[in-house]
Amino acid sequence: MGYQEQHITYKGQPVFIKLSMPSFDRTLKQYVENEACFMFVNKGEVAVRTPEDYFKVNRHQGMLAKCLNYFFEPVKDSKSCDEGIESVGIFLYPSIVKDLFEFDFTKLNHKVDYNVKQVEVDKLLDNYRESINLLLDNPSLADESLIKAKLKEFILLVSKSTAAPSELDFLSAIFKPNEVNFKKVIQKHLYTNLSIDELASLAQMSTSSFKRKFKEVFDESPKKYINTKKIEKAVDLLQSTNDRVSDIAYDVGYDSLATFNRNFMDFVGKSPSDFRLNQNEKPLS
Repeated sequence: MGYQEQHITYKGQPVFIKLSMPSFDRTLKQYVENEACFMFVNKGEVAVRTPEDYFKVNRHQGMLAKCLNYFFEPVKDSKSCDEGIESVGIFLYPSIVKDLFEFDFTKLNHKVDYNVKQVEVDKLLDNYRESINLLLDNPSLADESLIKAKLKEFILLVSKSTAAPSELDFLSAIFKPNEVNFKKVIQKHLYTNLSIDELASLAQMSTSSFKRKFKEVFDESPKKYINTKKIEKAVDLLQSTNDRVSDIAYDVGYDSLATFNRNFMDFVGKSPSDFRLNQNEKPLS
């Protein structure tokens, strides 16, 4: 079975979406219209890479996200790599929420310390998930009044799950993304295989703006700085562990062993294997 999508719309916007995928690569969730979202996973497991965090989402853990860029990634060695993924998303838009509550929640000042967070799927949320699965499988049942009721129910449940003072306070906070700390984005994802374009997306910047900002902050180009840090960590791991060279290459963020060997040779003047051998042959002082 290949890629499948089911969705229900309200006032022209998709509010409930079910996706089934046999496999997937790193995928950017790029916000379009200041929408916030919650994701349930019905089957399998998926990793979420945010500007300052990395966590896994499965049947027991959902994800709540404000309107900013983040990535979905396959989980290495997870059964989902063979079984595929099925997820359900609930999307909230400021215009729709104002219509549902007939109140300008933007005047409230409630704030929270997260942009994206993992949320435990308790019995109430699990029952809600099943009700949305039923609607998605039987879209003829989803008239406007029922969709409005299910959206309001979701807001009530998730506001309680996140300990918000009220539904309106929850809504006030969820559409106000916190400022992304540029240095934290780099530090958190330094030893990954993210491209410069992908790092720029996590920093909520264009690639050109990201490169200029990087040069201002670190006084080097992103490529040179990141490669240097990766090789420095590899040197430390070659000295302090007995891990295979291929595993060390992966641990510091290289997909290709050939690229790692070439960069290591350029930086150190020896191959990783020769460097480790030389360290082992040093006489005891």
